[in-house]
Amino acid sequence: MQLICEVYQMMKELLGMNAAEMHEVFKEWNKGELDSYLIEITRDILAFKDTDGSPLVEKIQDTAGQKGTGKWTSVVSLDLGIPLTLVTEAVYARCLSAAKEDRVAASKVLSGPQPRFTGDRTAFLKDMEKALYASKIVSYTQGYVLLKEAAEEFKWDLNYGAIALLWRGGCIIRSAFLGRIKEAFDRNPQLSNLMLDTFFREKIEKSQEAWRRVVSAAVMNGIWVPAMSTALNYYDGFRNARLPANLLQAQRDYFGAHMYERVDKERGKFFHTNWTGRGGETASSAYVV
Repeated sequence: MQLICEVYQMMKELLGMNAAEMHEVFKEWNKGELDSYLIEITRDILAFKDTDGSPLVEKIQDTAGQKGTGKWTSVVSLDLGIPLTLVTEAVYARCLSAAKEDRVAASKVLSGPQPRFTGDRTAFLKDMEKALYASKIVSYTQGYVLLKEAAEEFKWDLNYGAIALLWRGGCIIRSAFLGRIKEAFDRNPQLSNLMLDTFFREKIEKSQEAWRRVVSAAVMNGIWVPAMSTALNYYDGFRNARLPANLLQAQRDYFGAHMYERVDKERGKFFHTNWTGRGGETASSAYVV
């Protein structure tokens, strides 16, 4: 939902599209790979008129409510150590939206770039379609990694392909996309990450340049895209064989003697360095919360 809202914001603020024009775009998207219940209802919402003939959606206060489902999902992901960044960003996005009075006050004193688009709007809309699809892949990827970790933690025997089909029948995330997830787990029941499946890997590869153009354009024009940008960040982090956590571990060992592993030693063996010459050889445990 947050990803769709970010696309809507870009259409409106960056491309200067009205509700009728956006309705037509979502109508077309719902005929393709993005075919889903949420795209379908977004199409309908954008076409709905108030009693005065204007789009009703633009008269709705931009303060989102929540019942807590996203919150407890994020809490569980933290407990299990799984980076469920899209859901968590979406929860925080609702929290930020609720701070309406503060945002209105801030808008009068905090500056940013004035959105200005000078390219090919039709081409950029195609880029946004690809960026939305790629971000959606990451969202489901994270959800399935969380399910797998929960299954390990709680000793569940889950049929991951069947779970996708359950969502396809009578759930707000119903979409044609779910069938692709079922096929991925049919190909490899032990699949650890959806992005490693051939179909999804190729889709992201084909969408990657468009995805980066959209996120870059949003950032340079001051358009708020927390979910789409964190989706891209997760992808870049996951595909990176070496992250800067080596420096992080050095910092933790320096101030707290939390120890670290070495690339030239076997995994599971921990070391502590007396970084200042004054810390001695006392080390803390190499605990993982």
